[in-house]
Amino acid sequence: MLHAERLTCIVDDRPLFAALTLSLAAGELLQVAGDNGAGKTSLLRILCGLARPESGVVSWQGQPLAKVRESFHRQLLLLVIGLGWGFGFAPADYQQGESYRIMYLHVPAAMWSMGLYLAMALAAFVGVVWQIKMADLAIAALAPVGAVCTLVALVSGAAWGKPMWGTWWIWDARLTSELVLLFLYAGVIALWHAFDDRRLAGRAAGILVLVGVVNLPIIHYSVYWWNTLHQGSTNLQQTIDPSMRLPLRICIFAFLTLSVTLTLMRLRNLILQLERRRPWVVALVNKGAAR
Repeated sequence: MLHAERLTCIVDDRPLFAALTLSLAAGELLQVAGDNGAGKTSLLRILCGLARPESGVVSWQGQPLAKVRESFHRQLLLLVIGLGWGFGFAPADYQQGESYRIMYLHVPAAMWSMGLYLAMALAAFVGVVWQIKMADLAIAALAPVGAVCTLVALVSGAAWGKPMWGTWWIWDARLTSELVLLFLYAGVIALWHAFDDRRLAGRAAGILVLVGVVNLPIIHYSVYWWNTLHQGSTNLQQTIDPSMRLPLRICIFAFLTLSVTLTLMRLRNLILQLERRRPWVVALVNKGAAR
């Protein structure tokens, strides 16, 4: 739920609105109408966290919006440091030259695209065997984050493959199995939204996740089982120079922390949305609005 409490906005010493209070639940629509200069855009910017009100507070799911953004920005800063170090200060590779730098984006995204799917598979197993509702919500929270990591891995891999292989895409075993992983993530997301019954949606998504987990060893071992253009797994400690290895490890850890943060934020929103009529959720929202 989005809640705004006693918002006041002043632009160029002209008050646009004062003591404005509103609440929006998931699925609700609110029309904001008024003359030019009445403050419609300023209100939307404040509600989105793009501007600060003169007074008042905006809360998202019971927490001040500013606090939510600061938590996300802290995780993002680590990724910026790793990418900046890798793209700007790490030395060029003796064979690939400057083109290898896409590794600092491609490798972490590819690693955690599989890691997040494995986490989904564990949640799906718990949900199917022990019928724990929270496991279904964990699948729904993990799927979009994993899909983004997989998409980043595929796009960055294509950008890396062009100077190395002379083509953006080839139906290589590693590339094709990674593309299948993206389709699996998309299927899980589609199944979650295909049913109004959350229990049935979670069950269907969980079964698809468990069926698709066989794709993970195919992705990992494809470079050994088939003759592929994609290089094999790299031992960070033995084959990468320390000046290149440290920023890569920072990027891997940054992708992990950012993925965990986004997953937990989404899981929290799903829980609050599912339990929005419970007294403890109402109390939490009211507590956030009172801050």
